[in-house]
Amino acid sequence: MSAVIDAPKNIQFTDAYRIALEESMALDESVIILGEDVGDEEGGGVFKVTKGLSTRFGKHRVRTTPISEEAIVGAAVGAALAGMRPVAEIMLMNFVTVAMDQIVNHAAKLRFMTGGQTSVPITIRTRTGAGGGTGGQHSDMLEAWFAHVAGIKVVVPSSPADAIGLLAGCIFDDDPCLFIEDGMTRTLQGPAPPPNHRLPLGKANILREGKDVSLISYGRPIQDAKAIADNLAKEGISVEIVDLRTVSPLDTETVLKSVAKTRRAVIAHEAPRSFGVGAEVAARIQEHLFSDLKAPVLRVASRDVPVPFTKVLEQEFLYKRTAMEAAIRQTLDARSAR
Repeated sequence: MSAVIDAPKNIQFTDAYRIALEESMALDESVIILGEDVGDEEGGGVFKVTKGLSTRFGKHRVRTTPISEEAIVGAAVGAALAGMRPVAEIMLMNFVTVAMDQIVNHAAKLRFMTGGQTSVPITIRTRTGAGGGTGGQHSDMLEAWFAHVAGIKVVVPSSPADAIGLLAGCIFDDDPCLFIEDGMTRTLQGPAPPPNHRLPLGKANILREGKDVSLISYGRPIQDAKAIADNLAKEGISVEIVDLRTVSPLDTETVLKSVAKTRRAVIAHEAPRSFGVGAEVAARIQEHLFSDLKAPVLRVASRDVPVPFTKVLEQEFLYKRTAMEAAIRQTLDARSAR
């Protein structure tokens, strides 16, 4: 079955996820979708990402499941072992905690524990993000948890085009992948890529070249990074933006190449600061480039507390664009001391 997707010139993130799923299903009949209310009879998904897919491909390939994350991921693991490429939709990232046994002890480890005799090519799509007043049990960015688990790949897109390419990359990867959607960016628009766009996993993107400081991030903060770089360019400050795209495996080579050039680094992410991805990136930079750095590697992140429900407190919890810019200026001020 050929993939014929008439994508508009500009698309939202929600459209991007649907396009990636539709194109992948059209290319390969082993791609199936499992999740709560994903079928058209149930509304085409809680966030309408799968709308129209069960009508086109049939209910045998777009299966609405009971409200049981354990069952969704467990069935996906079994289907993968039987030769399918299942996409398991977990409504919100906090709910993956219910399926941790299936994800961590089965999906992530079976390829290793069978000596490579089998693979588990499942993609777990989930959504999260603070800022919408959904409270502490619906808003956590937990990517660092899974990046710490060997055998699973963790992906966070920052643009609609990347969302298509990275989701397709996950679906056709032979290892289990966790694909994280930020619900607060769902209506943002960006250029649509060509049909059947696919990006390699584990490869960062130099989104903007610069010479004064490397700003390293992924997901939603990339939008802030672009605005900051534009603003600082007016002052003659050149910011290089490194979009990790894939948290695990981490593209250390691209990060080090960028920081070796600028000799300064600021890392930003939405998840809380302690024990986060930023700490790992900072450690790798300082292990390899300590004597070359002109300033300490700085991190900007959200606070180490549960995500508050109250709007005012939630905004205090979240990382700040102003903090990202202040960190950049701090690394530049350090040049007088070196």
